[in-house]
Amino acid sequence: MRVLGVDPGLTRCGLGIVEGSPGRALRLVAVDVVRTPADAELGHRLLAIETAIDQWLATYRPDTVAVERVFSQHNVRTVMGTAQASGVATLAAARRGIPVVTHTPSEVKAAVSGSGQADKAQVAFMVTRLLRLDAAPKPADASDALALAICQIWRGAAQNRLQAAVAAAGRGRR
Repeated sequence: MRVLGVDPGLTRCGLGIVEGSPGRALRLVAVDVVRTPADAELGHRLLAIETAIDQWLATYRPDTVAVERVFSQHNVRTVMGTAQASGVATLAAARRGIPVVTHTPSEVKAAVSGSGQADKAQVAFMVTRLLRLDAAPKPADASDALALAICQIWRGAAQNRLQAAVAAAGRGRR
């Protein structure tokens, strides 16, 4: 399975492609951060993010896109920008017929580090170990995007098996 993880943000939007499956070694395919100037017009910033994501979708052809689920913060401007970048990523994937899933930050932290309360340094450390990298991806948005992809590979596969079992059980009762 190949997953594009997207850590949405207007100023920095992390993108990371990971290949793998549960119980097997994970492989880093690509990682980057799309940056847009804070003083640029909103439409131009969103277009730059969409263009980059669309190029990644065309180049790397992921099976799934995993986007961090927007959660409430105290800074409304930050939440709005994150939600807008998240929507752009979701739209770009939907346009190509690629499934999109969302994971909360605590789900990602728990999947990668074993604790939903892990800090950014712990997540970056585990991403570095799991992908057998020489150094943690920088900035944190890059590491977070890779963590999202890893979370989807591990949790998404289990979730798909559970859904298939429930569907099969439902068909057996008819």
